[in-house]
Amino acid sequence: MSRTPVPPREVRPYLDELVHRTRAVCGPHLVSVLAVGSLALGDYRHGRSDIDVTVVVDRSLPRRALPELAGALAHPALACPAAGLELVVYPADFAGRPSGGAGYLMDLNTGPSLPERVSHDPGEAPAFWYVLDRSVAHQAGLPLFGGPVRDVIAAPERADVLAALRASVREHAGGEGHTADNRVLNGCRSVVYCRTGHWFAKRGAAGIVAAAEAEFRPLITDALRSFERPRESALALPGAAVGDFLAWVADRVDEAAAAEGGHDAPA
Repeated sequence: MSRTPVPPREVRPYLDELVHRTRAVCGPHLVSVLAVGSLALGDYRHGRSDIDVTVVVDRSLPRRALPELAGALAHPALACPAAGLELVVYPADFAGRPSGGAGYLMDLNTGPSLPERVSHDPGEAPAFWYVLDRSVAHQAGLPLFGGPVRDVIAAPERADVLAALRASVREHAGGEGHTADNRVLNGCRSVVYCRTGHWFAKRGAAGIVAAAEAEFRPLITDALRSFERPRESALALPGAAVGDFLAWVADRVDEAAAAEGGHDAPA
């Protein structure tokens, strides 16, 4: 049986203070705080990874509390030790049922390497980011406050996850705002999910795909080598090779969606 990941020591004081401030603002309306993303999957890279956090609150939380929470957690008021904090607040009644929508009450991006963003309208951002985060959260979310994760976060339907993966691959194929190594490793994780229905850390998924697909092994090896470096000094990878790999990933996602039945692959 796999061990539950423990947050690295570099971020534990930050997470403790984040929970403390969130409890102070939300009070009895707070249901759960959990780490997702690389922290949950045991693949956090200090100096490279973001800190991803999901907060679940009772629908009765006063709306004025959300801007107050954003102010309390924004960098540098709460200095983020990672590349950035990506924090999403969901109402408990939404988070507790499967959905292919965004559904958040607040989405906060803040930190030394992230553009500052606060949104209270789930229509402002593509839904696929949130579907994938909740899928990872249901499988592997790391509780920081509150009860068992699976009592709080429902798993999205597989068809919705596959649609979200296709949108994610399309986003990464565009390349804007993403390092080349992360585009490749995200593609590896997408393929492994399609084949197994299970989320793996990016580096673990990359090892699986590299072992099975000799054609892409050099590119994946270079992406892994780059991923060891800080985000600002990521290596350049050949654009044509990255594009070919992501086109192959898109085909694998489309095949998985078609295998579900009744879901035609995009033209």
